[in-house]
Order: sequence, then structure tokens, then C-alpha cells
Amino acid sequence: MLKHIALSTSLLVLMVVGTSHPLNLQKLSLNTIVIDAGHGGHDPGCISYGKDIYEKDICLKIAKKLGNKITDSMPGTNVIYTRTTDKFVPLWQRAAIANQNNADLFISVHCNAHAQSAFHGTETYVMGLSKSKGNLEVSKRENSSIVLEDDYKDNTEYGGFDPDSDEGHIILSLYQNAYRTQSLTLASTFQKTVEKKRIRKNLGVKEAGFVVLWKTAMPSILVETGFLTNPDEKQYLVSDVGQNKIAHSIYESVVEYKTKLEK
Repeated sequence: MLKHIALSTSLLVLMVVGTSHPLNLQKLSLNTIVIDAGHGGHDPGCISYGKDIYEKDICLKIAKKLGNKITDSMPGTNVIYTRTTDKFVPLWQRAAIANQNNADLFISVHCNAHAQSAFHGTETYVMGLSKSKGNLEVSKRENSSIVLEDDYKDNTEYGGFDPDSDEGHIILSLYQNAYRTQSLTLASTFQKTVEKKRIRKNLGVKEAGFVVLWKTAMPSILVETGFLTNPDEKQYLVSDVGQNKIAHSIYESVVEYKTKLEK
């Protein structure tokens, strides 16, 4: 009986607080935004239909376009990138950059992939329980970057997380960022913008356990901008027009989120 109570209490703590960093739940401003271009360096991310485009390159281009839009149109807002070149950044370090700079928002930019090339559309994730096999597969793919870190097995930042274990990913998904409500608000705002402007197919807001979102001490989302494994969507994602539209949609969502937050 006592063991069950202890387990339930532990899970409750894990589900409510996903970070050991001090939390400020009264943040009512948007002064610093961290933009995280997924993958990089010897971590290419997913590979496109035709095997000629890497996710890491598309992520960086969209991230920079998004940062430029925020800097140009939101005076006084500080934009920080986890990377601005083709370099490898460990997953734990990305969250640490946001925490160390007291960021008010963390946006991780990615591209999706699927074994079936017909899959297409945009979806946005927040930290939470994987409710479908598809969500779990996405988190497993994105979390696989961890094995490219030389010391990940000994890194205490990961608390013994095993990327090769389904159970490990499920346990990780029990962690819920204390800013889950705000994260969901931003995620749904972006997905509605995507649908309203008919930019891409709206695949909705989803939850899963992502290492990169695990310890962020602020509202955080991971945007899967589209499927590189779909030939049509690939062409959209590699084009300057497509990248600008996606970046602008995220930017508009940030502006709307900021308005709601600061009212």
C-alpha cells in the first residue's frame, strides 16, 4: 500500500514539474525568445525524399528567418539561437541555453519524416504523454540525436534515460513542463494559423516526451514544419517561399501569444 502511494506521489511530481530549475509562473512578458534549429553538424536529422536534403539545413534556414522577423518587427525582444551554423549541439545544452538566459519562450524547429511518402502536413508538440504510437515514433526519432553525444550514458542531465527503450520514452513523456497551458496556447495558435492561411495541412497539437523540451523552464514547443519524405512537401520546405511562409506563421503566432499574455 505504501509503495503504491509513494509511486503515485512520484509520478505526480514528474507529471507536474519537468525541470529542476527555479520556476517563475508569474511571467507576463515576452522579452527573450530562444529559437532552436534542430539537429546540426554530424547529426543530419531526417533525410528527404530523393536522399539529397538534410533536415538540419532546412531547420536552420527557417529558424534564422523566424529570428529575423521577430527582431525586425518586435523591437526590444531579444532573440537567442541555440545554433547559427551547421554545428552539433547536445540536446541538454539547448534547454540550458534557454534557462541560462531566462528565456520567456523556447521554439524548436524541425522537419518530419515517415516511411510512407504520402504523409504530409504540419504538427506542433508540447511536452506530455504520448497518446498514440505515431507520437511516440516522432519523439523516438527526434530523441535519437542523444546517441551522437559521446558521454550521454554518463551525463547526469539525462537521469539515465535510455533512448533504445520504449519504456524510457514513455516514462519521459510523463514529465510535463510547468508551463504546459501556455505551451498548448502557443502551439494551437500556430496550428490554427497554418490552417487558416492554408499553408500546410493542419495535423494538430500533440504531446510526447522530447528530451529537448524536458528541462526548459518556460513555455516550449517543438514544430514539425512538414514531411521531407513527401516529394511535394519537400519542394515546399526547400523553397525560400515555403520557408518564409512557415517562419512568418510562427512569428504571427508569437505576436498573438504575446498579446494574450500581456493583456
